[in-house]
Amino acid sequence: MAGAIASRMSFSSLKRKQPKTFTVRVVTMDAEMEFSCEVKWKGKDLFDLVCRTLGLRETWFFGLQYTIKDTVAWLKMDKKVLDHDVPTEEPVTFHFLAKFYPENAEEELVQEITQHLFFLQVKKQILDEKIYCPPEASVLLASYAVQAKYGDYDPNVHKRGFLAQEELLPKRVINLYQMTPEMWEERITAWYAEHRGRARDEAEIEYLKIAQDLEMYGVNYFAIKNKKGTELLLGVDALGLHIYDPDNRLTPKISFPWNEIRNISYSDKEFTIKPLDKKIDVFKFNSSKLRVNKLILQLCIGNHDLFMRRRKADSLEVQQMKAQAREEKARKQMERQRLAREKQMREEAERTRDELERRLMQLKEEATMANEALMRSEETADLLAEKAQITEEEAKLLAQKAAEAEQEMQRIKATAIRTEEEKRLMEQKVLEAEMLALKMAEESERRAKEADQLKQDLQEARESERRAKQKLLEITSKSSYTSVNSSTTALPADLPSFNLISESLSFDFKDTDMKRLSMEIEKEKVEYMEKSKHLQEQLNELKTEIEALKLKERETVLDILHNENTSRGNSKHNTIKKLTLQSTQSRVAFFEEL
Repeated sequence: MAGAIASRMSFSSLKRKQPKTFTVRVVTMDAEMEFSCEVKWKGKDLFDLVCRTLGLRETWFFGLQYTIKDTVAWLKMDKKVLDHDVPTEEPVTFHFLAKFYPENAEEELVQEITQHLFFLQVKKQILDEKIYCPPEASVLLASYAVQAKYGDYDPNVHKRGFLAQEELLPKRVINLYQMTPEMWEERITAWYAEHRGRARDEAEIEYLKIAQDLEMYGVNYFAIKNKKGTELLLGVDALGLHIYDPDNRLTPKISFPWNEIRNISYSDKEFTIKPLDKKIDVFKFNSSKLRVNKLILQLCIGNHDLFMRRRKADSLEVQQMKAQAREEKARKQMERQRLAREKQMREEAERTRDELERRLMQLKEEATMANEALMRSEETADLLAEKAQITEEEAKLLAQKAAEAEQEMQRIKATAIRTEEEKRLMEQKVLEAEMLALKMAEESERRAKEADQLKQDLQEARESERRAKQKLLEITSKSSYTSVNSSTTALPADLPSFNLISESLSFDFKDTDMKRLSMEIEKEKVEYMEKSKHLQEQLNELKTEIEALKLKERETVLDILHNENTSRGNSKHNTIKKLTLQSTQSRVAFFEEL
């Protein structure tokens, strides 16, 4: 009896010691999170917790991915987390990733968080070369990635070398050309500067709009064999099933849109596809592993459901989300416009202030120069006045000496000269006296003229002094006027009109606001079309420009295939369209004969 009680107690204590929770680490594209999960939780419980934590409502695109025996798998919603083939050691790690891709990112991705997660995932796939991207498109995508991270280009902030540590281009593209990192940065920055005014979410959606046209975007590839044993690749994406040559993942040989497929099933490694037309025979293929067939089936079911859902009216939840997104976008657009107006007014005020300061400095320089000129004029006038006074005194002295000489001559003439010798001597003295008197008269006349000239120069100097004083007075009055004007000019932050704008800004969108917004959106569409054309021209220009620097021997198979497709005018969508023009029966037959 005692032994039975003891064994029961030990069993109860062991049961109590069993952990009721376990730790899960969830890795997103830009963060890591840890959760404590209950043992009984199913995949949906954990998935919903992650989505609530992220604030994500467009849950149908995403899943929790893990790897088992080198094969990718996704957490099933209706199965317990610990019943999956996940590692036993804690924390159990899952990657929160996009499982299904939209046909049109701009129309289908509503929330900013959804757009952001897709942007990060697609960007990583391009950089890791899981999605082939031609060189010129890589540069354009890199410019949008820079806009999303750094905002508007500012040459004073984004100086040469600011992208040196950024991973923006696939290594394949960098190795394909004889170009330095500085040369790549210069070309990326040239396009980055043209994206001014785009917010982060706008730059990211532009990135996705370009990426979704790449041939390998959103395609999951699987190695398969048809009945004849031919090795092929199966591609599963948002549009349907595609069959590829193993050496060419860009161009499918056969395509089956989801609306042509009635049923998909597998048994062991054999996969069976039933076309919508019951008269057409089913077609089968084999995969390498049973686990791969499970994954293919999951992806087919999910993509088929989303394909059909897109072609129906939006659910009430999606309609509400889109309405909220439109309102949020309109609110942000109005806010950006308000900020742009404020920034423009602030810049204009700063430019006006700088211009007034420049003008004030110029007036100060002119005033300084006028003062110096005035001082020089005053000094010159003083010197001329002094010189004129001296010349006038010299002229008076010479005139006095001439008068004395004249008197002496008269006295000599009046004196009786007794002897001839005395007379001759007296005549000689008289002649000398006359010559001296003549010289004195000439010198007196020259000095008088010089005095007149000096008086005239003095008068001109005083006139120059008067003009300099007048100009100085004008400059002084201008600078005082400028200071008054500059004191009335202030930065927009201090302007009362901004407070009025802030107080009057309302997010209750009325009909007039929405009409105006619709007109602005329509205008943006036209501008976008023009810009797209411009960008296409730039892409062609860049391709031509860097073609001379290409190292042909480093071209990959995908580079060569892409160039061939481009030269033929083939693109992702028109290739699939051409393939689906054939009847389903002929395509099935073609698949069997490959």
